[in-house]
Amino acid sequence: MAKQAKGTGRNWYVLHTYSGYEDAVEKALRQRIEALNMQDYIFDVRVPKETQIVIKRGEPVQEKKRIFPGYVLVEMIVTDDSWYVVRNTPNVTGFVGSGNIPVPVTPEEFGIIEKRAGGEEPKFKIDFRHGDHVAIASGPFANYDGIIEKIDPEKGKVKVLVSIFDRETPIELDFTQVKKK
Repeated sequence: MAKQAKGTGRNWYVLHTYSGYEDAVEKALRQRIEALNMQDYIFDVRVPKETQIVIKRGEPVQEKKRIFPGYVLVEMIVTDDSWYVVRNTPNVTGFVGSGNIPVPVTPEEFGIIEKRAGGEEPKFKIDFRHGDHVAIASGPFANYDGIIEKIDPEKGKVKVLVSIFDRETPIELDFTQVKKK
């Protein structure tokens, strides 16, 4: 029976990993939990990701992006054995906390992470800022240039000021219809 550290229960903890190895750490840790029979102490492993819409070759594409590069969440009861199993997983550099004592994520913090990672509606990756000069790539105003006046990331829209007949005219466009100049 594993010896349990004082005052700890089942909580979410944050692991620091080498950046880019988060998915490998999740897979390796799940295999170690199974192989070392630690299911009663280590319950879940997650790499928080959110869906973003990015433009590739002029087309909108959905991609899963890590919310916290270099970090993995693990739900566990900290014991000497469970700490050892997690800490000695390849590409894990340690727990987030002070010294050798892992600090659990508060339920409020975990709720925020869960909400962001579990969001059904994909977010647009915003490559634009207010005041950027852009070229309109498609639609009735294709080949016009303009300046971004407003960005609506929830709807994936931008309002662009275009000079038509020597007047600044605001035009609402999709992110996919404009390119940075």
